[in-house]
Amino acid sequence: MGKGQRSQPMYSNEIIEAPQEAGKLASSGVFQTVPASSSSLLGHNDIEYGSVAVSAPAETKVQTAPKELPHEKPHEVQDIPFFTLMTTYMSFLLLVVLAHFEDFFGKIFMPKQYVQVRVQNGYAPMVSDFESMWSRHVYARMRDCFNRPIGGVAGGHVELIDRVTHDYNKSFQFTGKLQNVLNLASYNYLGFAQSEGPCADKVEEAMREHGIAHASSRIETGCSKLLVETEEMVARFMGTEAAIIVSMGYATNSLTMPSLVSKGCLIISDELNHSSLIAGSRLSGAVIRVFRHNDTRDLEKQLRRSISQGQPRTHRPWKKIMVVVEGLYSMEGEFCNLHKLIEMRNKYKFYLFVDEAHSIGALGKRGRGICDHFNVDPREIDILMGTFTKSFGAAGGYIAGSKALIDHLRVNSYAAVYSEAMSVPVLAQVSSSMRMIMGEDREHALEGQQRLDQLALNSKYFAKGLRKLGFMILGDPGSPIVPLLLFNPAKMPAFSRECLKRNIAVVVVSYPATPIIAGRVRFCISASHTREDLDYALEQVSEIGDMLMLKFHKDVINQDTKKLK
Repeated sequence: MGKGQRSQPMYSNEIIEAPQEAGKLASSGVFQTVPASSSSLLGHNDIEYGSVAVSAPAETKVQTAPKELPHEKPHEVQDIPFFTLMTTYMSFLLLVVLAHFEDFFGKIFMPKQYVQVRVQNGYAPMVSDFESMWSRHVYARMRDCFNRPIGGVAGGHVELIDRVTHDYNKSFQFTGKLQNVLNLASYNYLGFAQSEGPCADKVEEAMREHGIAHASSRIETGCSKLLVETEEMVARFMGTEAAIIVSMGYATNSLTMPSLVSKGCLIISDELNHSSLIAGSRLSGAVIRVFRHNDTRDLEKQLRRSISQGQPRTHRPWKKIMVVVEGLYSMEGEFCNLHKLIEMRNKYKFYLFVDEAHSIGALGKRGRGICDHFNVDPREIDILMGTFTKSFGAAGGYIAGSKALIDHLRVNSYAAVYSEAMSVPVLAQVSSSMRMIMGEDREHALEGQQRLDQLALNSKYFAKGLRKLGFMILGDPGSPIVPLLLFNPAKMPAFSRECLKRNIAVVVVSYPATPIIAGRVRFCISASHTREDLDYALEQVSEIGDMLMLKFHKDVINQDTKKLK
């Protein structure tokens, strides 16, 4: 057995590890001894966080995987015109040069405007002028495209509170008017963000019975009957033994990962993982290594190198190796290569952590996320994380896995011990929407499945429509996230403002959230969108694309026209 395999850990307050002898448990007396399997960490029937030991190669069952997904960049990205690349880089270079030029003379002639980046009374500035240059000179120029306040429910359409600026986005004044816009910006995938309907009624009933909040952490007096029932429902929904709910989605990752790995462990993370995963990895104290996005070949190189060399300086075996990926990447609209990851997990015996913040409820025939989409047994994954802020129209998140894993998190996770328990209205929204998806709500037994089917149809229809128009888009078929590449930094605010003029709300994303040349607009499709909504959006986006010269694949249109003739 090579270094880094899940073979010699122990169960403690800091980490969960397997025993040294194959097929046996640590002599703590807490768990029973059973034969080892590739899907159990501590060897108990009800414990599936990893592997106690490795069986003989001939006995190891590896799920048959399809051909590995391509490692190259998507075809659309490979075909970026040279002129577009050159002008994009030149635009950013010009922005940086002009920003430094403005700062240099501004400090001389307008020193009062640069007080916050100067040393004052012996105190160093909180942020240097170079570090804040991007927000002061780039973000400030398109600030009107972000943080737009809404005055209603974020459904398929939403009311935007109108505002104006007279000082180049330094401040805004509200006009008192509301603008009804088509909402292609919110994560309301299944349309459960509603102020009326069965879910809203359940929330009202729960508040009358249980109040608003428990004003305590879960480990003290915040563990209510409603919370326990919802966690059991989440476990059934995910197909795992147990689950734990956290009141904040970001904290579900950032405050849970330190209780899973620690010093002496290794985290191998996808380079495009969410900020919460990065924060949790850094808080854990484990060594962090990064592999190229969705590139399982590069991941395997990292694994082989790490297992053979062991820990830095001492070269001792890693206590644990955990690979962290997302089920659906929110900026790319791409799925992880789950079949290949599970095949590698069974081969190299690492722990697999899958963040399903965007995929849960939005993917799969039954809405069970990336496992349902790829027809994979959820028990093949050690840690399943997800949030309720997208498909369920609520807030917070969960960790699902084996009973031993969840019991460990209940007493060791910062989120469980120190953060407040999830409030009653949010719990009621989660449970009622999940019951509808599962078909357990007798009065609305078919509505959940109808929403899932509608989301799948809308997502494919909109992405296909953009491709036919000649736009360069990213993402896998069926993804409710459809990124359209804009490239040039000046086109991002222009696209957003033109959409708003046409009563469409969108989100534009730029560096540092994306690569410097890959600025984009991210469309979020919902089951609450009608075919008329999507047709209107495609028509208006097509006009904007012609205006901003964004149709890089016009040859696709010409080829389709020739075929019709």
